[in-house]
Amino acid sequence: MTRELAIVFAGTPEFAVPALASLLGGPHRVVAVYTQPDRPAGRGRPLTESPIKRVARDAGVVVEQPATLKDSGTQTTLASYCPDVVVVVAYGLLLPRPVLSIPGLGCVNIHASLLPRWRGAAPIQRAIQAGDASSGVSIMLMDQGLDTGPLLRVVATPIGPRETAGLLHDRLAQLGAAALAAELDALANGRSRPQPQPDDGATYAHKIRKEEALLDFGRPAVELDRQIRAFNPWPVAETRLRGKQLRILEAEPIEHDSGEPPGTVLAADSAGLIVATGGGVLVVKRLQLASRKPVLAGDFANAVEAVGVVLGQ
Repeated sequence: MTRELAIVFAGTPEFAVPALASLLGGPHRVVAVYTQPDRPAGRGRPLTESPIKRVARDAGVVVEQPATLKDSGTQTTLASYCPDVVVVVAYGLLLPRPVLSIPGLGCVNIHASLLPRWRGAAPIQRAIQAGDASSGVSIMLMDQGLDTGPLLRVVATPIGPRETAGLLHDRLAQLGAAALAAELDALANGRSRPQPQPDDGATYAHKIRKEEALLDFGRPAVELDRQIRAFNPWPVAETRLRGKQLRILEAEPIEHDSGEPPGTVLAADSAGLIVATGGGVLVVKRLQLASRKPVLAGDFANAVEAVGVVLGQ
C-alpha cells in the first residue's frame, strides 16, 4: 500500500495543469498550491489568474502567490504546511536553498527534455529547432543548479516530423503528469533511485526572443521548417510581403533547387505558396497577414497576387 504524501505544488502555466490535476485525483494529498501573482493579460490588461490558480481554487486547495520565496516569512509559511515533497512544474520562481531543504523527500521537478540535453527555459522549442529526433520528460530532484539535479525518471518520445511546439508541449505535459505520479509512488514506498546527471551532452535552451521569429530565406528549407514549427504558437515565424508583416504558421520543406533568389514566390495555388530558399523550396500552407485572420495559403493566393514577389522585403 502506498504511503500518503503531503504535497505542496508549485506551478503556473498550462503545462503544469495535467500534473496538478493528476495529483488532485491521486492517492496523495495536495496541502497547498503555490503559483505566481496575478498578472495583466489580454485586451484591456485586466489582472488574470494563472491556469494553476484556477484549477486549485476549483478544487478547494489553499493558494499562495508570493512574489518571491527569498524572504523568511514566506519560507516559514511554506514550512508550516509540513510537506513531504514539493512538486515544481514551470513555476517561474527560483527556489532558494532554505526552501529546497524544507520537504523531507526533497523538491521534485518535471522538466520537458531528456536531461542533461536542453536545460533552461525553452527546451521544447529548442529541441524542434535543432532537429532532434526525440524529446521527453525528466523527473529530477532539484538542487541549487539550473536543471542539474539527480534524475529520478526519464521518459522519451519521438518528435513527429510535422509536430509544432504547441503539439509537443501538450503531449509532454500529459507524459510528465504520468511519470510524476509513478515517481511519487516510488518515493513514498522507498523505491526511488536518484541518479546523477551525466556531464556529457549538456546543452542550454535559451529563452525564446521575439526577434528570433524573423525568417531568413537564405537558409535551407529544412531549417526554416524547424523554426516555423518551433515558434508555433509563439512568437510565430514571420517575414515581410511588400513591407507588411506576414506570419507563417505552417509549411513543409521540399528538396528542389529552383535557381531563383531566396525568398522568391515561385508559385501560389491550392497547394500553398512555393518559396525559394537557400536549399530546397518551402511550401507555405497556412499564413496570416498583419491584422487579418490566419488562412490557408490557397485562399490567400486567390486574394493576393504574390507570384514573383521576394519575401522579406
